[in-house]
Amino acid sequence: MKTSKIPEATIIRLSVYSRFLTQVDQRGVVTISSGEIAEGVGVSPAQVRKDLAYFGEFGTRGVGYNVKDLHRHIMKILGLNTHWPVVIIGAGNLGTALSMYGGFRERGFKIVGIFDNDPQKVGYKLNGVMVYALNDLEKVMKEENVQIGIVAVPAHHAQEVANILVETGISAILNFAPKVINVPKNVEMRNVDLTVNLEILTFNLGLSKDKH
Repeated sequence: MKTSKIPEATIIRLSVYSRFLTQVDQRGVVTISSGEIAEGVGVSPAQVRKDLAYFGEFGTRGVGYNVKDLHRHIMKILGLNTHWPVVIIGAGNLGTALSMYGGFRERGFKIVGIFDNDPQKVGYKLNGVMVYALNDLEKVMKEENVQIGIVAVPAHHAQEVANILVETGISAILNFAPKVINVPKNVEMRNVDLTVNLEILTFNLGLSKDKH
């Protein structure tokens, strides 16, 4: 790796590249050029080459990239050459929907437990995943070696849940609650705010209308 500071946008694009390479591999494609990757994902060939160059040389000039090899390299870069146990906090509508999402399993993320403080939900399974009491979080995290937690609770409980995750030794949090939560610097944090993304869409729609 040429630099320890990789742009986040590059990491996002690597994830997109890996999905595209999975698709072309399933079609039986053996080699692919940066131009073909670029066309498939909607960026420029120069951007593809620049993103990959952060991590070394993978292709052959004039030939392109071996699809399987490049996909394997990208998956390793993304840390997806191993399985990641994950816990979900919140067994409501959102937690239930997340437990159903097959994309987690496809990318190596295994939901090992859902946690809730509602005694009527504890002890039952959601889509094959056991619902535990929140008091059992630390025990399950240690048994399953969990490093990633997903916050899927109402906004007014989000910071409290994040604090509990931090206290139990979590390394990374994916927050779906529409609230800014604070965690120590040693905990990786990502927010998924669906409303914000919709507002980005309406902003861009407004720009488009202004141009006309």
